[in-house]
Amino acid sequence: MTLAPVSAPSKLPQKWQFRSTKARLALWFGWLGLVALFVWCWQVMTKDTIWYFIADAPRQAADIGGRMLPPRISYLPELLWPLWDTLNMATLGTLLGVILAVPVAFLAARNTTPSNLILRPAALFVIVASRSINSLIWALLLVAILGPGLLAGIIAIGLRSIGFIGKLLYEAIEETDIRQVEAITATGASGPQVLTYAIVPQVLPAFWGITVFRWDINIRESAILGLVGAGGLGLKLQSSLNVLAWPQVTMILLVILATVIVSEWISAKVRAAII
Repeated sequence: MTLAPVSAPSKLPQKWQFRSTKARLALWFGWLGLVALFVWCWQVMTKDTIWYFIADAPRQAADIGGRMLPPRISYLPELLWPLWDTLNMATLGTLLGVILAVPVAFLAARNTTPSNLILRPAALFVIVASRSINSLIWALLLVAILGPGLLAGIIAIGLRSIGFIGKLLYEAIEETDIRQVEAITATGASGPQVLTYAIVPQVLPAFWGITVFRWDINIRESAILGLVGAGGLGLKLQSSLNVLAWPQVTMILLVILATVIVSEWISAKVRAAII
């Protein structure tokens, strides 16, 4: 009787894995480090917290909420003029921001800047600096320099708007269709003519959409600039908070909410009509 040769055992198929063992270990250590960082940050943030006040917060909120109702409707006539000041602050601040942001945007765009080494970095720095500083901080500085009033708020809104409008506008300029530029250039047009007839018509719808969108945002921001002395509804809000006139605070908040809703509706309609 002849024994059949024993064949070598075949290799078992390897199980497919999304990550290798080292990658899984690195991922777990990464998550562990993230949790440790979160715990450390939580301890830093809450080291001076008085937890008795936190536990008592629901009762305090309910007490203030009870004092805020019903809103004082008779206070509404006194808010009409501050509301008008707020709208003017937002509108004039947006206009100032547009005037300052348009040349900055054309200097920041690669296809329209005269100098990629000097003017473009300078324009980008202006855009970043404007976006880095909140409008409340601008208002604080300008109130200290110019004194309280609407002028400080208008300039603060304008300086804050430069970064927003400039960034979106220069990106729209860089995304223009090069074929239209080449077609106008082929006719022998000069640089300003190429800018006027090839680039500006393409950017104009985006420009109006950005402007209206920024105006909508500026209405919300200008409503609170009065907290630092820039006038408008924020000044009335600060006065009511100082004397603990909670029904008046409720009325002011309702007026701000209604104004924001109307401005949002107008902004959406205008953008839909343009774009």
